[in-house]
Parts: sequence; structure tokens; C-alpha cells
Amino acid sequence: MTGSQDELDLSIVIPAFNEAEKIERDIRAAAAFLRARRLAGEIIVVDDGSPDETAAIARASMSEHPELRVLSYTPNRGKGYALKHGITRARGRNILYADAGLCVPYEIATIPLLMLDLEMCDIAHGSRRMRGTVTRPQPRYRRIGSGVFKVIVHTFMGIPLYISDTQCGFKAYRREIAHTLFSEIFTNGFMYDSEVIIRALRRRYRILEFPVIWSNDADTRFDPVKGSVRIAGELLRIRFALLFGPRAGALTPVVER
Repeated sequence: MTGSQDELDLSIVIPAFNEAEKIERDIRAAAAFLRARRLAGEIIVVDDGSPDETAAIARASMSEHPELRVLSYTPNRGKGYALKHGITRARGRNILYADAGLCVPYEIATIPLLMLDLEMCDIAHGSRRMRGTVTRPQPRYRRIGSGVFKVIVHTFMGIPLYISDTQCGFKAYRREIAHTLFSEIFTNGFMYDSEVIIRALRRRYRILEFPVIWSNDADTRFDPVKGSVRIAGELLRIRFALLFGPRAGALTPVVER
């Protein structure tokens, strides 16, 4: 499955905000996966305007990992923007997005990559809703919030029930499809998943879930109060923007560094 010198098999995109304590471990794990599977690939760390040393620590790993690219910009824009920034620059035939913190071990990526290679789907979503997938659960209040959110995305947003876990941070795409979808999105925050899914369904792309092995990372960047307010606003904007026609809205300048 190893590609030619001109083609990469896989791009692994890792969005990062204030992940100085974790990012080196993430890079090592991603590189080990590429080596173990003999994949010609690249690792793209997208530093989302972190005020800590995330970008510097990631760049320090480039001498050890020549397949590593580090993209960084200011100011902080949000996870959706970070993924758009990284995925639209990815060169691999397939693109894997993985959250920082190794909540899902990279070995699981063999499943979605096989699904794409067998043309079972165009987009492979990791799911934590299947029996036995969660080894360390979220706190109770987060589980309750997730249940409420699930009702909202299936009723208000119209996402079909067969997509049981929209938010799992472990997904794989064919490159052309990922570039198309992420180049269009306007959601900078956490709800980018919902926008991508809706756009994919409108284009009749095939989405299929696969089970992951997932453990909760207590060191989360999500503020339950401020985050919930922002989520509500993002979902409203997605709902009405896609209902009355896609529009990106005004974007403030981004300075690469």
C-alpha cells in the first residue's frame, strides 16, 4: 500500500490548542503507525494560535520525524478552523483526523483506511456509541450533555440516526472529498462536524461508522458553560445558513507564523 515518491498514502492531521504536554507523544504515536504499516505519509500538526509552547515543541520534533509538518497561525480561531487549515493542505490519498491526547489508539486507523480502500464509504466516522468502545467514560455531566446534544443534532439539525456519533475525534476521508467539504465550511468552533456531515449528505457522499477504543481525556479544552452557549450559536448559524444558502460570513485576518 506504499505510494510512489509523488503520492502519499496517508495524511494524519492533528489539531492542537495548548497541547504542549501531549503533542510530542501524539507525533511519536502517529509516526510509529506510519512506520508499522509501511505507509508513505505525512503528519500535520495544526497549532491553533496556542499561547503555550505547542508549536515550538512540535517543531523540535521535525528533525526526528521528517514526515512532520507544523502549521501555526494567530489568533486562536477554533477547532473547525484548525482542521480546515490542515486538511485543505494535506497531500495524502486518504486523510485521517485525530484529536490530540491519544483518546483513540492509532492502531484503530487500520479499520477506516481499509473501509476507504474497499470503497465501502467515502467518509469513515469513529463511533463511541457501539458496545464496548469506551474504556474510560466522561464525567456524568458530560454524558448527560452528550445525550441532549444527540437529540438536537438528529431533530433540529436533521442528521440521520445511523450517524450515531458526530463528535468523535477520529475520522478518515478520501482526499478529494475532504478538500471539497472543508474548503466550504464556515464553522470555526466545535460544531464543524455537523456542518461537514450536512454538506456531505447533500452531496450524497457515503458515511459509514466504525467502532473505536476510546478513553476520556480529563484535560479537555471544552468549557461546559461558555462552550454550550457557543455550540447553540454555531448550530443555529449552520441550520439557517445551509437552509437559505451557504455563506461564510466575514472572517478576521489570520497571520501565519
